Amino acid sequence: MTSRISSPALLEPYLGLPEEAALVVITGVLGASTNWLVLRYLHSLLKPAPQARPPPPAPTGGADDTTTTGHHFPGEPRTEQDGGGEGEVCVLLVSFLRDFRFWKESAGRLGLDLDGLVRRGRLGFVDGLSGLFSPVTAAAVIHSGDRTAQSGGVSATLTSPLIADVGRVLQAAVDELQAKAAAALSDSGTGNVKPRVVLVVDQLDFLLAARAESSASGQDIQNVLLDLREKIHATILTLSADEPLVISQTTGLEKEHAAFILSLAHEAWAVLSLRLLDTGVAKDVSGVVRITPGGDGSGKKVDEKEFLYHVGGDGGVRVFERGQ
Repeated sequence: MTSRISSPALLEPYLGLPEEAALVVITGVLGASTNWLVLRYLHSLLKPAPQARPPPPAPTGGADDTTTTGHHFPGEPRTEQDGGGEGEVCVLLVSFLRDFRFWKESAGRLGLDLDGLVRRGRLGFVDGLSGLFSPVTAAAVIHSGDRTAQSGGVSATLTSPLIADVGRVLQAAVDELQAKAAAALSDSGTGNVKPRVVLVVDQLDFLLAARAESSASGQDIQNVLLDLREKIHATILTLSADEPLVISQTTGLEKEHAAFILSLAHEAWAVLSLRLLDTGVAKDVSGVVRITPGGDGSGKKVDEKEFLYHVGGDGGVRVFERGQ
């Protein structure tokens, strides 16, 4: 399928595959949803690989001769040929506030066929919305059939808000996606290449409000996340950062939420924050996206930037600098 809506050029340097073990945190507020940014990450990570470039001319032996071996272009998946040393990127998408149909229809506007990606073992989906408070035990639905696609793709439904149950389901989903991706690579003749899994969790902080245990805390969720991060390539999270949740802190939940977000931001390689305009609503501006380095000082430095963006009715997004 051909992409009909492209990703904003100003954001492309930030939408590529994160470095190994990196954590990217995306925050949003009421009226400035993170949906469109998550979709651009999915598009960047899962889009078809570019056509192979013709080999560079043979070196002539001069002192200034260079080679393109190992060069990685922003937004493109690394392969063994360009120095990545590992296989194609796979994504496990976990969504607590939106079902698979929403992501499927929205990604379709970007030219992504999520059902096809599931069938090929490049995408897994964990439904944290429809059955989170179901009376059925979590262990019974770690693999809930073919809710995601009519194939053997990874599909799980969370039916318990208990942190331990959530952790077990997500661990099983990661293991299954890695196994299916490895099998697909083996079938294609590249079985010695290890797939790289990126975990994308939409609204992880929902678990704080939905927790079934009075003693459960943000630290418990972070412990589950740390266990998952040991098995995958990188992690992308979306969180709510509305003022009552991070500034007021008048209730126990608000205090817990603020501590949770601040702790994750401290661990993050980069933080992308979405907010409304300080001056109010504008016809041609939906909000502001600010990109800042997180507290994790390792890896490539993130340049601090701030852009305006506008989300169109067709799902297209325009990102531009102030004054443009």
